[in-house]
Amino acid sequence: MINNQSALKTALITGASSGIGLEFANLLAKDGYHVVLTARNEKRLNEIANGLRAKHGIEVTIFSKDLSLADAAEELTAEILAKGIEIDILINNAGFAAYGPFDETSWKDEKDMLQVNITALTTLTKQLLPGMIKRNRGKILNVASTAAFQPGPLMAVYYATKAYVLSFSEAIDYELRHTNVSVTALCPGATATNFEKRASLESSRLFQSGTMNAQDVALSGYNALMKEKAVEVPGFKNKALANIVRFLPRKTVLKVVHYVQDKK
Repeated sequence: MINNQSALKTALITGASSGIGLEFANLLAKDGYHVVLTARNEKRLNEIANGLRAKHGIEVTIFSKDLSLADAAEELTAEILAKGIEIDILINNAGFAAYGPFDETSWKDEKDMLQVNITALTTLTKQLLPGMIKRNRGKILNVASTAAFQPGPLMAVYYATKAYVLSFSEAIDYELRHTNVSVTALCPGATATNFEKRASLESSRLFQSGTMNAQDVALSGYNALMKEKAVEVPGFKNKALANIVRFLPRKTVLKVVHYVQDKK
């Protein structure tokens, strides 16, 4: 399926207990990588770890962490390094959204979102990138979204966080162009995971109009990661939508996004 690069041995995946993160864990394990998995649900992580060990004979290490907590990302990297684990592939997948007009949404939810979607992702990249550069090998994949390409009424903070992820990823990848380390931004559109339930988006026009499945999204991202592609938008419809907004007036984009985000 995918050519394994033997120099790369261990991958860290955040948000690994379900959805796209879990599919990344399955792909990496199938190709013989050892994996470090983190999410909040320790019981679920243990179930996944036992399954991956039995099926693929790889090493699996788990860390139960809530990345919405201010020190969680730094604690995670400290614990990984304390175990002597070198991370060759970092997949910053953890993230969530909040839905509704900005004046009505929960500030706690949005603070947690900023912490997970931006701060934790940036912290893990900051902490683990120097080791990759020193070893002259490594790959990072940050899960952004098609939301990164335009503002998003009714999900203003979420769309802004994903714009950050895309911009940050492209900039760092360019900085690393003379090294053997790469950064890929994966920008999926609506995907059938627990994401839409947590954000109460199941009845929005966006999710009613059709979704990709997590397995296909992860495979698209994984192939892009291995090819060191800077930006990957899975699916023809998502690619078309991500490109067309560049040619539309901003007010038109805002109206369209508001319409598709609104609930029927």
